[in-house]
Amino acid sequence: MPFARLASVTTPTCHIGLGLAAVGRPGYINLGRDHDLGEDRSVEALRTRTHDLLDAAYAQGVRYFDVARSYGRSEEFLAAWLEARPDVDDVVVGSKWGYTYTAGWSADAEQHEVKDHGLATYERQRAESDALLGDRLDLYQIHSLTPDSPALTDKELHAKLAEAAVGGLTVGFSTSGPAQADAIRAALAVTVEGEPLFRTVQSTYNVLETSAGPALAEAHDAGLTVIVKEGMANGRLAEPHAPDVLKAVAEETTLGCDAVALAMILRQPWAGVVLSGAATVAQLGSNLHATVVDLDEDQRARLAALAEDPSAYWERRAQLPWR
Repeated sequence: MPFARLASVTTPTCHIGLGLAAVGRPGYINLGRDHDLGEDRSVEALRTRTHDLLDAAYAQGVRYFDVARSYGRSEEFLAAWLEARPDVDDVVVGSKWGYTYTAGWSADAEQHEVKDHGLATYERQRAESDALLGDRLDLYQIHSLTPDSPALTDKELHAKLAEAAVGGLTVGFSTSGPAQADAIRAALAVTVEGEPLFRTVQSTYNVLETSAGPALAEAHDAGLTVIVKEGMANGRLAEPHAPDVLKAVAEETTLGCDAVALAMILRQPWAGVVLSGAATVAQLGSNLHATVVDLDEDQRARLAALAEDPSAYWERRAQLPWR
């Protein structure tokens, strides 16, 4: 498992990873993008921004970087950063397949990505990822697995993924939607020749959406590395959009709403890596303060009360505009 590399890192920030969804393409559903990115969202501008973020993250102990085929040029940006820094040999790189980026570098595209979990898409996107990342790719995940995904029952696909695992690639999956727990449990049951296929799971979990928690605990107990995404609920937990309760607790701790929100995830015993989706170096630095947040029982209880019904949470997320 490539995540064993993180065991040699002594800084607490090794449990925070950097996801490049917000900076690998000009349009995304995060709140506050106009403020964070400004008007210049050219390829060169976002490449420079991504490299600055990667430099800052690595310097502060972050060792997991997360990209995807559908995150615009995120793989390309990360690959160029790695190539320019051959001494960086202690990071873990994860990518995802299953969505194709279709926006053509436009924030106003009618359609930004197309989902397909078929074998042909896997083979095409695996070749694309390999061409960019080569042997630096450690983890390849099915992107946004849901209970109705054909990837859960496609034996030919399972065989190809198992073959990749034999070749040294770690195979995982991510989840999305109100039935994340069902998708996780279904994926845990997938085996090839009697052996579990998946070694990692990446799911949405935050103080507003906690429904996947029990299933993620089961995955951890089964030996999977758990990666948490969307810990900031696409900006809903960051200033100025954060709920009043979160703002109050943040003021009590003298740290930011983002640090408090991520700290609530880090304290889960099953959370292996919690992703920062920072779009600026300042946001990243604030996110990393999550490792020093100390919440008392009353503060944790007040924050836990923010949890929403999963269907309502995901319905609201689906209504967020691409910006």
